[in-house]
Amino acid sequence: MAHEYDARQAVPHTPGMLTDGGGVTRRRPLRERHVEETVEVAVPVRTAYNQWTQFKAFPRFSAVVRGVEQVRPTVTAWTIGYGPLRHRFAIETVEQDPDAYLAWRGLEQSPRHQGEAEFRPMESGGTAITVRMFLRPRGAARILTRPSWAARLTARLVRGELMRFKLFIEGLGQEGGAWRGTIRDGRVQHDRPEPPRSRVAQWPVG
Repeated sequence: MAHEYDARQAVPHTPGMLTDGGGVTRRRPLRERHVEETVEVAVPVRTAYNQWTQFKAFPRFSAVVRGVEQVRPTVTAWTIGYGPLRHRFAIETVEQDPDAYLAWRGLEQSPRHQGEAEFRPMESGGTAITVRMFLRPRGAARILTRPSWAARLTARLVRGELMRFKLFIEGLGQEGGAWRGTIRDGRVQHDRPEPPRSRVAQWPVG
């Protein structure tokens, strides 16, 4: 079911600052009005999350995604469309926690959008995937479109895509790949950062 929120209302679990079990505080990007959709898939969290991170596989099940290209470690270029119509835009992944959460923001100027996906284990052994998106038209688009109309359209699209992902991953039964990295504030976190390089010449010893 779609939900439309307003910043003036007290909404439980409104995205903001979140502290995970390890005491790490991460930022959630969504503000103001957004839509929310949840689907339950009959695969473990690790399997669902791993497949979700395979962005280039989205055209295999999506009704609107036509192609995804990796531009930089945290930036992808998405091509979406219906029939002959195409629109290409860049997405930056700003937060990512394996098996739990990822958040992104569109780098296009109009319309601006942000989103997040959460993965929660269920007692049945499956996974609940919740996607939230916030769309803010700008310029002429802001005048011509109403927020409520944009929210309903976005909710319908997200709901359909989640159902198609559910059928896709349950049909596979296992992920087709995975990216297990962590991202904070748009930067990939490395488990073992490289030591600073010394400017002093290293002379052979022996």
